[in-house]
Parts: sequence; structure tokens; C-alpha cells
Amino acid sequence: MDSVRLKRLLRNLQAGTVGLAAAVERLRTLPYEDLGFASVDHHRSIRQGFPEVVFCEGKTRAQIVAIARDLLKKGGPLLATRVEPDVAAALGRLDRRAVYHDLARVVVIQRRKPELRGDILVVTAGTADIPVAEEAKVTAEVMGSRVESLYDVGVAGIHRVLGQQDRLLRARVLVVVAGMDGVLSSAVGGSSGGGSPDQPGVRRQFRGTCRPPDDAEFVRVRRRRDEYRQWLRRRLSGPPDQYAGREMRQGVNGVRG
Repeated sequence: MDSVRLKRLLRNLQAGTVGLAAAVERLRTLPYEDLGFASVDHHRSIRQGFPEVVFCEGKTRAQIVAIARDLLKKGGPLLATRVEPDVAAALGRLDRRAVYHDLARVVVIQRRKPELRGDILVVTAGTADIPVAEEAKVTAEVMGSRVESLYDVGVAGIHRVLGQQDRLLRARVLVVVAGMDGVLSSAVGGSSGGGSPDQPGVRRQFRGTCRPPDDAEFVRVRRRRDEYRQWLRRRLSGPPDQYAGREMRQGVNGVRG
């Protein structure tokens, strides 16, 4: 049960179209329901705006189906993750509206699709990271967010992510699947964090207890960032030489200052 259905139930109770005993019965399992092997949290959609998600890895097929059936009887939607094909088939028999996203290993059951809002960009270091990114994408879309993808832009070819800076700056939320070495998140953060003090994305990074940087600090950081990009473009377009490693170290040290 979500907040919309709860308000409707209370209005019907007030109007007398639903009896007290019927209302109590519908609210009886609102906090959670004990299935023996699982305590299904029916209150989560009211607290957090979305029902409990079923993480299927490590559960038996019978347990997953029982949890899903219990969640669906409260109105759904249902989101199940790390779903193997045989489990997806069982969930499909449970509800004909089930959709299996095989690359993401996610099953979604929705009575109606939500209106998508916002701007989330999912970025991956390599093609092997796409399954994790697709899981994040489907999850965000089911929860009502508009999502786009930017795949295979790892730091081994840094020009690939630098060429997408405008798109990175427009996104309200960035989800970075950083690959084996985990460095893409730093590269994306550096590429999307610099800019004008008037940009909301820049100011959001400094909310909290730390002191917001003044205009002079933004100008200094931006100038160093631009100098480094110009140097990097020259290195990428020019022929390799024996001093490349030393110049790279000097360039990076000069930028970090």
C-alpha cells in the first residue's frame, strides 16, 4: 500500500463507504508481514515512496515467488533484481505484465508506467560494465526518473569522456560504473565539477559544512583545467617521443599546483 491508497482508504472510511472492520483488516499487515523465511515490508512505499525491492540472489525460486505474490497483493509495482531466467519465467506466470530485462537481470511488474522526470546519466568505463549499468537504469526508470546512457568511455581513452563534457554537465545525477580500476568516477567528477559559480551542479557539490569557494577560486581551477586539456590534446595529436612520460608527470603536477 502506498500513500495514495492509504489516503483513499481513510477517505472511504470517513465517508462510510468502507466499514471499520474492513479498514482494520486492510491495515492489519501494513507494517510488515511475516512469511517465516522473510518479513515483507509493506510500509516502505509510504516511508520511501517505493515498495520493497526483491533481491533474488541467494533465494530459492519458491521464496521469490511467495515474496512477489505478497507484495503484488498490496498493489505493486514489483521490482526484482539479479533474476535468473527460470525465476523470470516463474514471475511471468505469476503476473502476465511481468517484463524481464535479461541484460540487467531485472523483472518489472507495473500496473501503469510512471511519468518520467529529471535527468540521470549512467556512464560506464567499458562494455563489460553494461549489465550493472542497465540494472541501475531500469531501477531508476521504474522509480520515475528519466535516464540516458553513455557507455565505454573509460580513462584508457580519456578523450572519449572529455568529448562528452557538455552532456555530463547537463545531468542532474551521474551514475558511474567505474570498471576494474575504479578511476572513471574521479575523471567524470573532475570533468563535470568545474565551471561557472552560477551553475547549480557546481554549487551542489559544496552544500553542507564546508565553505563555498569564492569566484577567484573558481577562475583559478577553471584556468588550470583548461590548460591541462589543451596540453592533453596536443599530446594526443602529436607523435610519441621518449620524453612523453616526463612531460605527463610535469603537466599533471603543474595542473595540481
